[in-house]
Amino acid sequence: MRWLPLRSGGLGIAAVAYVAVDYLRHLSPTWHGRLQPALHTVLAVIAVSRVPFYKHWSSEFRVVFPFIGSMLFMILALLLEALCVRFVTAVLGLDWNSRTAPLPDTGQWLLLALNEKLPHTLVEILRARIIGLHHFLMLFVMLAFSVLFDSVKAPGLGLGARYMFTMGIGRLLRAITFVSTVLPSARPWCATTRFTVPSYPHRWAQKYYVPYASDSNAIRELLRQDIAFANTGKLLGDFRPDWGRMSFLIDLLRPTALDGPWYSSLKNAGGGCNDLIFSGHVLVAVLTAMAWTEAYGGYSSVIIWLLVGHSAQREIRERHHYSVDCVVAIYAGILLWKFTSFWWPAKDAGRDRRITMLEKIQSRLTQAAKDYDIDEVRELLREVELGSQESQNNKGPSTGMWLFACAIIVAAIAIVLLALMMTSAG
Repeated sequence: MRWLPLRSGGLGIAAVAYVAVDYLRHLSPTWHGRLQPALHTVLAVIAVSRVPFYKHWSSEFRVVFPFIGSMLFMILALLLEALCVRFVTAVLGLDWNSRTAPLPDTGQWLLLALNEKLPHTLVEILRARIIGLHHFLMLFVMLAFSVLFDSVKAPGLGLGARYMFTMGIGRLLRAITFVSTVLPSARPWCATTRFTVPSYPHRWAQKYYVPYASDSNAIRELLRQDIAFANTGKLLGDFRPDWGRMSFLIDLLRPTALDGPWYSSLKNAGGGCNDLIFSGHVLVAVLTAMAWTEAYGGYSSVIIWLLVGHSAQREIRERHHYSVDCVVAIYAGILLWKFTSFWWPAKDAGRDRRITMLEKIQSRLTQAAKDYDIDEVRELLREVELGSQESQNNKGPSTGMWLFACAIIVAAIAIVLLALMMTSAG
């Protein structure tokens, strides 16, 4: 039986259906409440029904540990990123964040100009919140699980490991980039509504930044002496809670008396308020599009890339990011995905076995060809195919392997659902 998602574009149809049904939350919340659970149920039932017929569990098991390692690496990268997000807002205080003007952005100017030139319907489409972060995550999950239908080359966990590993590298590079230079937000009011940090700068900024922020003569003298010469007087200190072994984070997170444990101060970090170059949302979108293009291809890849472009222009239009953040995220995501090409697709073990057996019968096959013995050639090739299948069957997964692999898959699904819930608001 040939399932629709196998070769006829069913995965693309499922992807479009998922995005379209989820967009109903803006058009008809009632129908959205009815159709979304139904669609999720149908997709889940179809996927589960294919599990007993999946033939590549051994390949999946071989990448279980790389999958776990990639997941842990990505989580640690996200934690470091959250610390850096809080730091770049806290280090200069709420007053600086609310009073500093946004940077001039030619991309924002272009979109405003197009609003005046383009047809109103097209402008409304560009403004529409068609797709967000959780959509791209779900699209990748659908892509990875499509290995059950042989739409994507196995192992699916290998594809997931590459995705998370690449995401972790991207998040680390992003954190290093935006923490290097503090840039003002395109939304000046953001920090005061999201963060509970002191209104004044940290003592580091009081000594090394504030005296030279706007005085050109002081900057010239700073360049001449190459030392922080200004007399700043008594520096303002910060509230210092008792965080035990984690007290070294106080200078980075700058908590107030309203904050609890150190990890509670990271909950409000979200996407941050300062300009965080490059865009994390667009990075996720590009990695999903790259994975989709490489693993599945077809017309649906074009649709995914169009959605990436739509998401990027919305980030700029709604002033979540400057244009440079989205541009850098696009080419960084493409290059990072190419860089991790060693991870997936995995090496085809069956192909290697066939090549080995062909090498063993090479002389017999050559002699049969010289003798024009077609029947002998067919018989030898049949032995290669049967031998390859027998070798694969002999190395099938044990009961313990099945249980362990299934446990990992269940855990992966749980983590995916958690990620979707945490990012459902975009």
